[in-house]
Amino acid sequence: MTERILTTHTGSLPRPDDLIRIMWAAGDGIPVDGAALDERITSAVAELVQRQVDAGVDVINDGEASKPSYATYVKYRLTGFEGESIRDYTFTDLDEYPRSAEMVNENPGRRKRSAPACTGPVTVRETEFVDGAAERDMVTLRAAATAAGHHAIFTSAASPGLVSLFFANQHYASREEYVFALAEAMRHEYEAIAAAGAVVQLDCPDLAMGRHTAYADLDRDAFRAAIATNIEALNHAVRNIPAEQLRMHLCWGNYPGPHHHDVSIADIIDIVWTAKPSTVLFEGANPRHAHEWAVLAELGVPDHKTICPGVIEPQSNYIEHPELVAQRIERWATVVPPERLMAGVDCGFSVHVGMQGIDPDVAWAKLASLAQGAELASRRLFA
Repeated sequence: MTERILTTHTGSLPRPDDLIRIMWAAGDGIPVDGAALDERITSAVAELVQRQVDAGVDVINDGEASKPSYATYVKYRLTGFEGESIRDYTFTDLDEYPRSAEMVNENPGRRKRSAPACTGPVTVRETEFVDGAAERDMVTLRAAATAAGHHAIFTSAASPGLVSLFFANQHYASREEYVFALAEAMRHEYEAIAAAGAVVQLDCPDLAMGRHTAYADLDRDAFRAAIATNIEALNHAVRNIPAEQLRMHLCWGNYPGPHHHDVSIADIIDIVWTAKPSTVLFEGANPRHAHEWAVLAELGVPDHKTICPGVIEPQSNYIEHPELVAQRIERWATVVPPERLMAGVDCGFSVHVGMQGIDPDVAWAKLASLAQGAELASRRLFA
């Protein structure tokens, strides 16, 4: 048993400027040298891995360097997405604050994302899996981690519910049929990550952000039924992977909006606990959700679950003081025993490639502060 608080983050990290330019060009349909792009992704992963190690992060990843977005990358790996792309998503909190909506929507990273509708059967795109897109990601990450003398790695992947949130269904007879088709198609990626010895992180903003976006018109019971179906599909997709090798990220949306319509964790957590992953990451540092440690303290956390609350947040250029990080960790240690607690980040630093809003150098400083704060807390909690 590790007698200290381990640190991690939720996936996306600031990508190098030149890689952003190349990926934007590729997304815009401008001819790009594929070999050169692959080579730059490989070198970028090595850079991102070394910076995580230097910051003191325990469980690291590839920063999502190969992906244009934590969600929309699946259109390159799966068939069936040929319909018109959705450009404007409904966020009920932003609807009430149009100036905030304008600020969010004008972010270059969000303007560049593209999520075409599902108009045909969803299957693994075989022509892109000759070597395996997910497998290539894992070879690159494992090589970079080994070169840096680090072995604890994770890779994030879109959950079936997340994909259904971004890519409108225009083919399947029901939402349930659609999400289970996605689950079976994404299973290949999840199992490829697990086979490489990494922890599989399932990104699940559908379970929280979905409440004030795609599911905003549903009543409470219908919304809960929808996310329960999403978790059933997720569990189906990861049926061959041990729970200890799985973690899931619960998210209310990584955008600088008012978030006053965010669903309370109390309204969803009982359903969240039914998901197979043994570790659950969620927001715990930002002003809308920092209080919810008290909610989980009252409701309780199942004995077989580890929690990883965010103790720093990715939307602010403030660098959290290590002592504040330590205090937040120690507060969460009153909710679960320290040995079932990790320290993380509320969400990714660049969930869509080229997102602007935080100084990339500050992001690395925040991760270093996370590690320093976890060390302080560990000394006190495991004394």
